Amino acid sequence: METVGAYRIFERSEANRSLRYTSYYGDGDSKAFNNVKDIYGYDSVVKYECIGHVQKRVGSRLRKPKKSTKGLGGKGKLTDKFIDTLQNYFGIAIRSNVGNLSNMQTAVIAAFFHCCSTDKKPMHGQCPSGSDTWCKYQKVKQEGKLYKHRTAGLPNAILNTVKTTYMDLCDQSLLERCLHGKTQNANESFNGVLWSIIPKETFVELLTLQFGAFLAVLQFNDGSKGILSVLEYLHIPMGYFILKGFSKVDDERIVDSERHSLPTTKNKRKNSEDLKKGIVHYLRKRKVSRINLENFKPLIEFAKLAVIASHTLPDLSPIHHYKPCRIDDGSNKPYPITIMQFGGRRDLEQWVFVNCPVEM
Repeated sequence: METVGAYRIFERSEANRSLRYTSYYGDGDSKAFNNVKDIYGYDSVVKYECIGHVQKRVGSRLRKPKKSTKGLGGKGKLTDKFIDTLQNYFGIAIRSNVGNLSNMQTAVIAAFFHCCSTDKKPMHGQCPSGSDTWCKYQKVKQEGKLYKHRTAGLPNAILNTVKTTYMDLCDQSLLERCLHGKTQNANESFNGVLWSIIPKETFVELLTLQFGAFLAVLQFNDGSKGILSVLEYLHIPMGYFILKGFSKVDDERIVDSERHSLPTTKNKRKNSEDLKKGIVHYLRKRKVSRINLENFKPLIEFAKLAVIASHTLPDLSPIHHYKPCRIDDGSNKPYPITIMQFGGRRDLEQWVFVNCPVEM
């Protein structure tokens, strides 16, 4: 469906509006691009990569061998935390060098060795050494002090394996398609507006779909007040409360958007995502079966986030203990139940139930 839709859009633009698309923004495995790249002639449409997808590709490429290769992952080796850090550095390197291929390639390579460095083997030779450098090692070195790395880096054997995979993403042909520094976020945002009007899980007739798409375009470009121009064109009178109501909806949306972009909100959201990742990782590792949460109804009142986790998760501190009770997971074994608080901060309002899989 996506392939056919893209072809029709590219084709009708020339016939109906005498315009041709010159570029296509997409992810790495986009089949739609292969269908439209020669629509106006051989290689008439150039493909650009969404830098958000390229950044995520670092994580997906490294997690695949981590799962399939024995001995590659684990403590002191290739961990999810290290992969996330390297992925973030890769994205920062691209966004900081938009329009400069040479500097971009140098930066993404420097990011890899920066993350892999240790006290015994510092590898910051490609990191910028100026006064405005982002590398803490270079900053401390300029002050004549000794820098101590916070992470253990990677062993040489692991480093060489990861290096081959990472360097494939530092290829000039790939980075050239990232020089624009743009993402598909605007498109994803529009999709969210459209699906809020017409849910993608619900089948609708063509007329309803077209009407919903028109409303989504108005709301995406001009906000809720965009519908006022339509009412004016139809000579429908608009009273005070209609104008005030649409303005209030837009003002609340802007305030909510600004709140979501605050550093404190982003940090809180990241903590929540890290917690969920840790819980999922624990459950998958120990192959914990689905537990009936009906038994936890008296405790769920205390919880903002009702999930089963391990007391070994990082940044979790026990604040209250309950007596052992039985969990209906099919094993009929008694487990001690502990309520933990994430990060030891009450303002996060995130509580988890911890299932300690130890037979009494």
